[in-house]
Amino acid sequence: MDFTAVVDGRFLVNTHGRSGLAFVAEHVSVRQVFTNPETGLSVRTTERTLTKDRRISQAGNLLTIVVLATGNSTVYGPDGMAIARNPGQVRFRVVVDDGGTPTDLEDDVEISSELIKGSTGRSDDFCTAVVPAIT
Repeated sequence: MDFTAVVDGRFLVNTHGRSGLAFVAEHVSVRQVFTNPETGLSVRTTERTLTKDRRISQAGNLLTIVVLATGNSTVYGPDGMAIARNPGQVRFRVVVDDGGTPTDLEDDVEISSELIKGSTGRSDDFCTAVVPAIT
């Protein structure tokens, strides 16, 4: 399998309210091409996602962060037609030890992560779509 990828993104840290806690938002665009060198057939994928902190609560050095991740991923077959999709959003809860410095993300340590809302959209199995398309 030959593989190429291009990833573009923006990462924003912003403080909100009286707490001064750092909220994070990330926009990412990924383009990939998978080529079977034996057949010369390729598929390409595109992905655009937005991940952002929705709510942060603090108890001592522990921050509980509810994160929203939303976007769309699509796989296109050798003929350029979409063969699999994964649109929608998920939410998860992350608990972080802020190291005593809630506005300095560099010393944070993730304690746990839990999915609290599964995908709201279609969740096609990309491998099931890609393998027959390039063999």
